[in-house]
Amino acid sequence: LAYARVWIPDVEEVWKSAELTKDYRHGDGVLQLQLEDGKVSVCTLFISTELEYKLDPKTNNLPHLRNPDILVGENDLTALSYLHEPAVLHNLKVRFMDSKLIYTYCGIVLVAINPYETLPIYGTDIINAYSGQNMGDMDPHIFAVAEEAYKQMARDERNQSIIVSGESGAGKTVSAKYAMRYFATVSGSASEANVEEKVLASNPIMESIGNAKTTRNDNSSRFGKYIEIGFDKKYHIIGANMRTYLLEKSRVVFQADEERNYHIFYQLCASGHLPEFKALKLGKADDFHYTKQGRNPVIDGIDDAKEMSTTRNAFTLLGVNESYQLGLFQILASILHLGNVEVKDRDSDSSIIPPNNGHLSVFCELMGVTYQDMSHWLCHKKLKTATETYIKPIPKLQAINARDALAKHIYAKLFNWIVDHVNKALHSSVKQHSFIGVLDIYGFETFEINSFEQFCINYANEKLQQQFNMHVFKLEQEEYMREQIPWTLIDFYDNQPCINLIEAKMGILDLLDEECKMPKGSDDSWAQKLYNTHLKTCALFEKPRMSNKAFIIQHFADKVEYQCDGFLEKNKDTVNEEQIHVLKASKFDLLVELFQDEEKARSPTGAVPATGGRTRLSVKPDKNKGGQASKEHKKTVGLQFRNSLQLLMETLNATTPHYVRCIKPNDYKYGFTFDPKRAVQQLRACGVLETIRISAAGFPSRWTYQEFFSRYRVLMKQKDVLTDRKMTCKNVLEKLVQDQDKYQFGKTKIFFRAGQVAYLEKLRADKLRAACIRIQKTIRCWLARKKYLRMKHAATTIQRYVRGYQARCLAKFLRRTRAAIVIQKYQRMYVQRTCYKRKQAAALVMQCILRAYMARQLYKALLREHKTIIIQKMVRGWLARQWYKRTLKAIVYLQCCIRRMRAKRELKKLKIEARSVEHFKKLNIGMENKIMQLQRRIDDQNKDNRALSERLNSLENSHAAESERLRVELTRLRGAEEDAKNNANKVTSLLEELERLRKDLQNTQKEKKAIEDWAKTYQEEMEKMISELKEQNHLLKNEKNDLNRLIQEQGQQWTEKMQRALKEETQQLEYDLNEERSRYQNLLTEHLRLEEKYDDLKEEITFAVNVPKPGHRRTDSTHSSNESEYTYNSEFAESEEGTRGGEDVSKAILDMSLFLKLQKRVSELEQEKQSLQNELDRREEQFQRARARDDEEHKKARSAELEYESLKRQELESENKKLKHDLNEMRQSLRGSAEAGSAAPGSPAYTVLLDQLNASNEELEVRKEEVLILRSQLVSQREAMQHKETMTEPLPYIEDVQKLTDAKEISQAYMGLKETNRSPRFTRRPTEVNELVSRLRSPFPDYHKLNEDGELWLVYEGLKETNRLLESQLQAQRRSHENEVEVLRGELQSVKEENNRQQQLLAQNLQLPPEARIEASLQHEITRLTNENLDLMEQLEKQDKTVRKLKKQLKVFAKKINDLEGGQMDVSPGQTTDEPVHPVNIPRREKDFQGMLEYKKEDELKLVKNLILELKPRGVAVNLIPGLPAYVLFMCLRHADYINDDQKVRSLLTSIINSIKKILKKRGDDFETVSFWLSNTCRFLHCLKQYSGDEQFMKHNTSKQNDHCLSNFDLAEYRQVLSDLAIQIYQQLIKCMENILQPMIVSGMLEHETIQGVSGVKPTGLRKRTSSIADEGTYTLDSIIRQLNSFHSIMCQHGTDPELIKQVVKQQFYIIGAVTLNNLLLRKDMCSWSKGMQIRYNVSQLEEWLRDKNLMTCGAKETLEPLIQAAQLLQVKKKTDEDAEAICSMCNSLSTAQIVKVLNLYTPVNAFEERVSVLFIRTIQTRLRDRKESPQLLMDTKVIYPVTFPFNPSSLALETIQIPSSLNVGFLTRV
Repeated sequence: LAYARVWIPDVEEVWKSAELTKDYRHGDGVLQLQLEDGKVSVCTLFISTELEYKLDPKTNNLPHLRNPDILVGENDLTALSYLHEPAVLHNLKVRFMDSKLIYTYCGIVLVAINPYETLPIYGTDIINAYSGQNMGDMDPHIFAVAEEAYKQMARDERNQSIIVSGESGAGKTVSAKYAMRYFATVSGSASEANVEEKVLASNPIMESIGNAKTTRNDNSSRFGKYIEIGFDKKYHIIGANMRTYLLEKSRVVFQADEERNYHIFYQLCASGHLPEFKALKLGKADDFHYTKQGRNPVIDGIDDAKEMSTTRNAFTLLGVNESYQLGLFQILASILHLGNVEVKDRDSDSSIIPPNNGHLSVFCELMGVTYQDMSHWLCHKKLKTATETYIKPIPKLQAINARDALAKHIYAKLFNWIVDHVNKALHSSVKQHSFIGVLDIYGFETFEINSFEQFCINYANEKLQQQFNMHVFKLEQEEYMREQIPWTLIDFYDNQPCINLIEAKMGILDLLDEECKMPKGSDDSWAQKLYNTHLKTCALFEKPRMSNKAFIIQHFADKVEYQCDGFLEKNKDTVNEEQIHVLKASKFDLLVELFQDEEKARSPTGAVPATGGRTRLSVKPDKNKGGQASKEHKKTVGLQFRNSLQLLMETLNATTPHYVRCIKPNDYKYGFTFDPKRAVQQLRACGVLETIRISAAGFPSRWTYQEFFSRYRVLMKQKDVLTDRKMTCKNVLEKLVQDQDKYQFGKTKIFFRAGQVAYLEKLRADKLRAACIRIQKTIRCWLARKKYLRMKHAATTIQRYVRGYQARCLAKFLRRTRAAIVIQKYQRMYVQRTCYKRKQAAALVMQCILRAYMARQLYKALLREHKTIIIQKMVRGWLARQWYKRTLKAIVYLQCCIRRMRAKRELKKLKIEARSVEHFKKLNIGMENKIMQLQRRIDDQNKDNRALSERLNSLENSHAAESERLRVELTRLRGAEEDAKNNANKVTSLLEELERLRKDLQNTQKEKKAIEDWAKTYQEEMEKMISELKEQNHLLKNEKNDLNRLIQEQGQQWTEKMQRALKEETQQLEYDLNEERSRYQNLLTEHLRLEEKYDDLKEEITFAVNVPKPGHRRTDSTHSSNESEYTYNSEFAESEEGTRGGEDVSKAILDMSLFLKLQKRVSELEQEKQSLQNELDRREEQFQRARARDDEEHKKARSAELEYESLKRQELESENKKLKHDLNEMRQSLRGSAEAGSAAPGSPAYTVLLDQLNASNEELEVRKEEVLILRSQLVSQREAMQHKETMTEPLPYIEDVQKLTDAKEISQAYMGLKETNRSPRFTRRPTEVNELVSRLRSPFPDYHKLNEDGELWLVYEGLKETNRLLESQLQAQRRSHENEVEVLRGELQSVKEENNRQQQLLAQNLQLPPEARIEASLQHEITRLTNENLDLMEQLEKQDKTVRKLKKQLKVFAKKINDLEGGQMDVSPGQTTDEPVHPVNIPRREKDFQGMLEYKKEDELKLVKNLILELKPRGVAVNLIPGLPAYVLFMCLRHADYINDDQKVRSLLTSIINSIKKILKKRGDDFETVSFWLSNTCRFLHCLKQYSGDEQFMKHNTSKQNDHCLSNFDLAEYRQVLSDLAIQIYQQLIKCMENILQPMIVSGMLEHETIQGVSGVKPTGLRKRTSSIADEGTYTLDSIIRQLNSFHSIMCQHGTDPELIKQVVKQQFYIIGAVTLNNLLLRKDMCSWSKGMQIRYNVSQLEEWLRDKNLMTCGAKETLEPLIQAAQLLQVKKKTDEDAEAICSMCNSLSTAQIVKVLNLYTPVNAFEERVSVLFIRTIQTRLRDRKESPQLLMDTKVIYPVTFPFNPSSLALETIQIPSSLNVGFLTRV
């Protein structure tokens, strides 16, 4: 038919999808097709025939049909409706490229495509998810195959085999490795020898010696291996055994380009620098011939030195000691040196090795042989005849071949030795019950040149393919027989003829062995024998046209041409025997051991026995080799390989095989790149297509009747549905498919021919499409009618509203017209009146101004005249004084001039006289007489002089005194002189001052004129200023309101930020707390496990040594967490006496090392537990302190901020009031001046104006300073806010805010600043102020000039801050005032009430008679005294508590002193003397006693036995009060406390704890028992707290309960022990609950269809999944809910605490959600839209259950959030970028790996759904790239939330408890 989709052959892509464009009619020779890319193609039938389609004869050689899109991407290829090669190839490509799925089932075969990338699908979580699952239930995986093999081994008790095959580089080794890892993880080992680790450790060893890099694979296995993993009867791994096949020895001596030798050689070269390898004289890999031929010795991403370390560790783990390892490496190094030995020609027929060859010397030194012998036999060979022996030299080429043959032989021997010793290390002494074999063998190979190795490989694959075909055929036949379908023989390819050609008599191998025995046999003669024997007799054997040295074999996969060159040499595998003799004579023990028989092999551990000497391992020889040891070495390689292959086939035939076919997607090792050509070649070669062909030949599609009914129910009518599903399906199918041969009805299934499912899917899709069209038609009609009705209703409504609007508009117009007339009337009247008033006011103003002007002019004239007179007076006086001074100065000057003139005249006259002679004569007259007189006078004077000298001496003293007096006087005079100078300077300064004053006077006059000019316009300016102040005041008010709003918003934001930060900190602390709790509880679990293990070991030792006698009882472990920490008794006294003898014997044989290790581990766990408990308490205290500190500091910061803001607002309001007051004064002064009519400078108005101006200037300066301060505070506040926003820790910011907003300090600083700024030294000159004012009040002020330094902004900001401060202060004051008022009102009300009461009492008393009045007053007085007495009693009780506390401490100290003096407490009767006792301090208490039960010490065993060990929880829970055993035990404990018997208390508590542990160990899998004792343990713990006497636990007690508190002992330490026990019981309860729920979850949550008909069952393949239809025994959602109800009702009946029930339910829901999500992530068939709806419905039912039980607040719903988001992800749109954004924001609980996995697995169930595109998935990955999360795919189902036990006191009084007789505790006495 037209538009049918078909497959046509293509050269590049092998197959291309096309669509018919024209109907095909029978007989047409041409098909018109259109390719998917739009090209039109003509496909002739002739071409189709040539391409050899695998066609059904009925199709007349038509192209293959395509499967419906709904079937593309199936897990099982056999689920496809059309089974053929293009369908298989396309399905694999879609899964591999689009869904990134590398595993696919093909019937019984698992197809694995190598992704060449590391995928996170092999972790332990994935192994746990596949463990225990059916093979078809989960997505295809190597783990599913391994699980199937493990399960069949355990179920059928039959050995299993996993056959892994494929090309080199396809991933065979990795697949085998993962299968072995799965067995090691799931089964574990039966002993402590870690066998599974040894099995896995063999992998790195075998990879290093048997794997190498090839052009196709970096880690190619160059040998085949079959590993048998042995299991015991419990199916634990006990050992393993390995067989190897056909090691590629030629690689040791030759490698092609881009290839390497075996890894071990390169690892050895990379580690040559190590000290232990120095003697090997190694270098780089490029230095040796055997490792450098490939010219690429390095593999990208591989560190050979690190790999060497891994290999050595594996050797050590397998028991090969260090000396043997060095021996192995020594042999390997010698092989490398042997390859570097150079052989030179001596002549044409002989060769020689030069003497002193360095590498040969090293080889001989390492191998322990002589240089001469080895160099001789490398160049010679020995020929033996019947009579003589000849030594013949050999040419160079033969010598090199002999050298290489020796190297290969040594390596092969070493390889076999390692394999043997690996097997010995993996061998177990325990009897093997069964095994699973893993075969990792080479796949079919064909190269350009194929030789002996490829021949053997393809021969092995022929044998395996035959076995595979027979197994598939057998399974098909069994299926048909089981379903009672008529069996018709299916024709399948039988490759037995090809096998006969190779291995039969006179076959290829037989002729090859025969030719090898011939003395002169050659490859050419062997080829001729092949041609003569098989060329005409066998159709599978061909001869190439152009060659006589090759032959062609038609294998099952392809034709292969083999070159005969080298076949004989490789088959013989000859080596010079003389060289072997030289090696056998070596001094190197390990080398000798390699060439000896197996039974003489040496132990790899190198252990030396006591007798000394060399030790040989005795190994049991093979039966087949017992008498043929001498002939074994003569077997050819082909014969050996055929025998080992035959043994392998026998093993495989004796096991159940499982097949894994590895496919190599491309030859370039590109990740997730698919080459169709290479894939098809491998699919043909590995037998996958043969499986498909066998399946397609019969009935490949198979449905159960229930699945068929569920899927195709839409094709049935209601009358066709019968109660019998089988008959219903038969009737419907007969109507739908007319040809009876297209299907067969089996016993439980319907079998369909190929293509029938596609036909049924087409019918179903057509039916659904028709139904969708009908639904769309109806819905569109309904929508159109609804739209019409809405439009009609809307039109009517619009009309109604329009008409009403028009009427209202008309009425409005009429009203407006009338109103306009009235307004005009009043407006005109108002205009006229206003004009009149304005004129009147103008006249008055003009008169006022004129009169004022005249008065001012008169005033100015008078003032000017008065000032003029004063000036004249001063000037005239000054002029008179100046004239007098000038006259006096002139007179003095004249006198001086005259006197000078006279003196000059006299001087001149004296000079003239002195020059005259006569004058001299006159002078000389009487000179002589005068001399005589002078002589006498000298004598007289001498006399006088002596007298005078005497007098002088007397006067000197007086002169000294006088000189001192004069000196003082001089100093005084000098001071006076300085004063005079200063006075002179003062005069000068006064004159300067006078001059300055004159200038000031002039300036003042100028200023006066300016002021007079300014006064004329001052009134207008003041009015402008007033208006500006009003506007500014208005702006300030608005700003104040805005600031208030901003403050509130900021406060709210700060509060929110603080709350958010506090919440985050709280969450972090809670998370840390939960982590600590979880770690502590995990340690308790580990401790319990070790304790149980120790108990088991002790039991085994006890029973192994002693046979228990009648009445003998074993002792429980004394090394539990409780006993070891608190020295409890390990058993009752009676038991201990009976077991003491047994213990003495057992201790003698006890493994003390294990005992000490366990004891050490127990002590470490105890210490860690105690440290964790301390850390937990410390964290809780820190958390509480941090929370309290945060709240307190937040309150302080907020209050300080509010006070600061109120202070600023109050200040601003006061300033505004002051401005208003000043303005009013100005107005009043102006009015007063106008009325007075005078405006002189001295007038009051002028003075007021100047005062106001100065005050304004001062205020501006003050504001400027305040602004600077507030600005700095604002900057600090902003920095603090930024710091707050950037820091997640809120505490430092709170401290900064507190420092910043301390109200008292800021207010004080603010008021001080105001006072400082108003001081006189901050005032400016009037001129500067006037300039500023004039600039401000100019008509066009220059604001840029005014705001040069930012003053305006500072003023503005300062005002805002001030306003905010004032407002906060006002609010704080208002609140405080309101609080005070409320307090006062309350006090006043109480006083009033008291007064009223007193008045009422007084009135009542006055109305009473005197006797009653006296009685009432007495009653009132008694009441008052009673109240006072009660207060005194409270005080007395507090004092008593203090006294008791002190007494308690005193007793504790006294007891400690006694303990120190006594040395150690006495041993209790129930303790053994050989056990260390660490007594617990039990302080005594003094309390009253009530509600107790008395028992005797010998009845303690009976008490514990009846109340714990033999108690039935069901009867107690139903018939008695919850927690009755706990109450009874506590009442017994109270009696022991009352009688002050510490040993009895300790013994009872120990017995209780040990008995609870014993009953839990015995019945730990019973949920009811575990729940019962969890409830009773918690109740017992709560009783210990409630009656401990601690105030924190006594808040809810009654007075009677407080009287029942323990009186002598403080059991706080035991409470911790019981808490640990409760944790262990809780974890046991969770495990028990998980074991019950686990089988139900997947079936009930995923597989069962809760909403029937929503999701149809898709066709399945051979691997049938679990049916989603509810059959008998299938769990449903109702099963889960019933189980949850059962859990809840049991816990409620047992009286479990509600908070503990919530924690249990949360854990239950986590397990349900985690298991469901994990299975969803691993099941492609579950990822569909309809399944998402089912999951959401199931989750809603679980939420409804939570609502019914009032458990919505327990956190259980949040644990289901990942599952809910996964279900939503399945249902949302997945196309556009908006969808991607929505998915990223919605799936916040899912990891990126989980989201991508769900999108990759999303599978349409119906034809209407679409697949998720690869581009959309990449978009999701890009958007989620920045997420920081764990890369783990699956959720951890083993997680247990940490449990807490909140204190829950009981209201039940102990004395009211009645003990029923059913408890059998009649020996208890009530006290």
